[in-house]
This record gives sequence, structure tokens and C-alpha cells, in this order.
Amino acid sequence: MMHNTAMTRHVSKLLFITAIAVLALLAVVISPLFSFGQQAGAQSQANEAQSTQSEASPSRADEDSNFFMPGRRVPQSQAEIQLSYAPLVKQVSPAVVNVYTSRVVRQSNSPFANDPIFRQFFGATPRARERVQNSLGSGVIVSDDGVIVTNSHVVKDADQFLVVLSDRREYEAELVLSDERTDLAVLRIDNDGDPLPTVKYADTRDTEVGDIVLAIGNPFGVGQTVTTGIISATARTDVGVSDYSFFLQTDAAVNPGNSGGALINTKAELVGVNTAIFSRSGGSNGIGFAIPAEMVRRVVDAAVNEGMIVRPWLGLKAQSVSYDIAQAQGLDRPLGVMVTEVFQNGPADEAGIARGDLITEIDGREVFDERGLKFLAATRSPGEFSELTVLRGGSFDTISVELAPPPGATEAELELLEGRHPFSGAEVAELSPRLAEELGRDPFETGVLVTRILRGAYAWRVVRPGDLIVSVNDKQIEGLSDLDEALGGKTSTWAIELDRNGRRISGTLRL
Repeated sequence: MMHNTAMTRHVSKLLFITAIAVLALLAVVISPLFSFGQQAGAQSQANEAQSTQSEASPSRADEDSNFFMPGRRVPQSQAEIQLSYAPLVKQVSPAVVNVYTSRVVRQSNSPFANDPIFRQFFGATPRARERVQNSLGSGVIVSDDGVIVTNSHVVKDADQFLVVLSDRREYEAELVLSDERTDLAVLRIDNDGDPLPTVKYADTRDTEVGDIVLAIGNPFGVGQTVTTGIISATARTDVGVSDYSFFLQTDAAVNPGNSGGALINTKAELVGVNTAIFSRSGGSNGIGFAIPAEMVRRVVDAAVNEGMIVRPWLGLKAQSVSYDIAQAQGLDRPLGVMVTEVFQNGPADEAGIARGDLITEIDGREVFDERGLKFLAATRSPGEFSELTVLRGGSFDTISVELAPPPGATEAELELLEGRHPFSGAEVAELSPRLAEELGRDPFETGVLVTRILRGAYAWRVVRPGDLIVSVNDKQIEGLSDLDEALGGKTSTWAIELDRNGRRISGTLRL
């Protein structure tokens, strides 16, 4: 009996110890869950507080983002990603037009049609037949009274112009101005006083790489199309499309028929006029170029108000800054252009800019080559001032330059050369900075330029239109007076030096 009681006590003690162990194990397992719940609750409260605070005032990061990129942000939700550009297209499309051009082309089947020797001996060209050649491009209405801007190459050599609006209305147009130097042309239509839809200019100084843009035009005459992309670069100067190269580059598909069409931003503003594509096959390879709106506005204003465009110039030549030059000047990167030559009594000379100065900015915008400097100066009018940031002697200075047109007559004074000499029958002009600018030549060049040669003239054997007469019988030709003096001598031997497309040609001939 006593043995059974002892056994019962022993078993009860064992069960008690086992229960204590199980309870301890459960406590160990359950305690992290209570801790996590408390932390989650605390975190939830903190998040709610932070959310409330965020609604009341934006975070520092948001403030910085909004400060540096006002109006630009990454989509915050799937709904924002699925937003449509349809409202933009509906707003802008009525101001994008189709430009149809036609011209009469004389075509001859004779192989001697363009042979100068055939014309010299027979005095006439073979009879040619006429045919009408048509082309198609796009344009943008920039004024509600019928002013339209397009590309110069769209209207080149055309005799007739037809503008078709997006609602299929058709108007005959007149050419107000065609400027091959910028590849821009301005047309005007008579809309009988009815206001037309327009696109307002964007301030392209605010355009940044990564901005969303839309290209609207009429490729291949199939009707208006819209493509979208981003700005890939803002200052392409090595495209070679025009003399004043300073293009916006975009990956929005710009097909051949889109030339002259609108490149707009998400505010429905005209960022640029589409002008060229990079392509090996004729289609769009994802690299398109547009003329910035600031140059478009300058050309349109000049065409409407003045009937011609007079480009201001700085009166200097410059070269890009290499890495070695930048280091020698104390710059941490290649920036700006180094002045290599200053035109005497020109705007830069009058402002005190000298050879060896390093220009880093013009009107607050960085420059990296002479083309960029030239373009930004040309967006202003003669008589306006530009602020140049100049590095000289290790310190920066701001110099104000009053822009002026290149010196020289608006129209060249032409002289027809006659007599017994190699240039008989050639029409020439004294090359001035202004004439050189108009012809796309170096304004610092001097000499006498051959502009035209009469049919059958002896000069065809010696020179071609566009040649620059450098010297005659060892006499340097700076102007028409020098050439007249050199040709006035009685001699049968002529030593001539010419500049033909940058290549020097020299020789001696007898008459």
C-alpha cells in the first residue's frame, strides 16, 4: 500500500515537470509572434503618421525633385502609364498641313544637253521636252492669318504650292522666304480672314534630353501620322544638313514625308520642325533631327516683317577646345571655343574680344564648337546684344557684344570681264564678309569670286562659277581694283592661281 502511494507521487511529479517543459516551449515559440505583431502595429502607426505628414508637406527628396525638374516626374501608377496622347494630337493636328509642290522640268534625251563644249561650238542645246514634277512634304501653321513654316528642301525649285489642311481644305500658297542656310521656308495662304489653328512656340532652352516628344506629319501622302519618342540630344552640330547646324535629335520615327512637320512636347508646343533622318535604306532608323523652335521663330519673323533674313555675326573665328587645351586653361573638361581670329572693327573686336580668349557660354548657354556659337548668335537680330562668358588669364569675365550684320553690300557689285585675257566673258564680284555669308563661304576670305560665265566665253577653259581668283601674274587679288590692274597689262603669258572648293589650282597659259 505504501509502495503504490510512492509510485503515484513519482508519476505525478513527472507529469508536472513535463507540463512545465511544454509550457516553456510554447512560450518560446509564441513570443516572437507577439513581438512581430507589436512591431507591425508600431510600424503601421508610423506609416500612417508619415503618410499624414507627407500629405501635409512633401518630403525633402520630393522638394528637390520638383525644384530641379518642375512638371517632370516618373509615372506613379499603372493608370498613369496607360494615359493617352490623344488630347495632344487632337489639339495640334489641325495646325499640321500637307505641302504639295510642282515644277516644270525640261528634259532632253541628248547626251550633249549639258556639255559646255557642245554649247560653245553649236550655240544651242538640243530641244527638250517638258514634264511636271511633284513632291510632298509637311508644314506647320504658326500664325492664324495663314503663315506656314516648312523645310526649304520641300519647296526647292518649285513653281506652284498647294497647302491642304487636316480637314481637307485646299489653298494655293505663295512663297515668302526660302532659306537654304537653315533649311527653312515660309509660305502664306489667303484664308479669307478666317482664323486658322496654330501651334505656339516652345522655349527650347528648357528642352532636356529625355523629354517626351511627338512627331506629326504626312509620310508618303497617306494621311497624318503621329509617332512618339524622346529627345536624345539637344545640340547636334555635326549633322551637315545646313550651315547653321544645331539640331534636336529624337528617336521618334521621322519618315521622309514628315519633313517640315511638327515636333511637339507634352504641352502641345512646337519644339522644332522635322528636317532630316539618319538612314541607309530610306526609312526611319530611329534617329531624326529637328530645327529648334528658336531658329524657326527667327526665320518666320524675318520673313513676315522684313521679307528677308539678315544674320548677325560676331566677327570671329574659333576652334573647339581639346582635352589638352582645357587642362592648360585650368578647366576640368573640354568646354567652349578658342578664338583664333578676330575681324577688324567687327562686333567682337569692338567689344574687346581678342585672339586667344576662350568663350565658354553665350547668353548663359554652353558652347562646344564654332557652329553652336554661330547658331545661337544667329537666333538674335542685328542690333541686339549677346552676353559672352570669356575665360582670359585664368579668370572668367562677361563681355557684352552688340551683334551686327557682316559688312558689305546687300547685293554684290557684279563686273563682266572683257578683253584679251583668260577671264574674258566671266562675271565676277568682290568677295565681302556679307557676300561670303550669303554664299555659305568663310567671311574672312578675300578676293574676287566668279559668279557666272557667258555661253561660249573663253573663260570656260580656265575657270568655273564659284572659283575664287587669288592671284594673277604674282599679284595678290584682294578686290576688283587689283584684278583690273592685273588684267590691264600687255602680256601674252598669264600665271593664275585659283581657289576651287578649298583646293588651290595654279598654272600658266599663253594667249
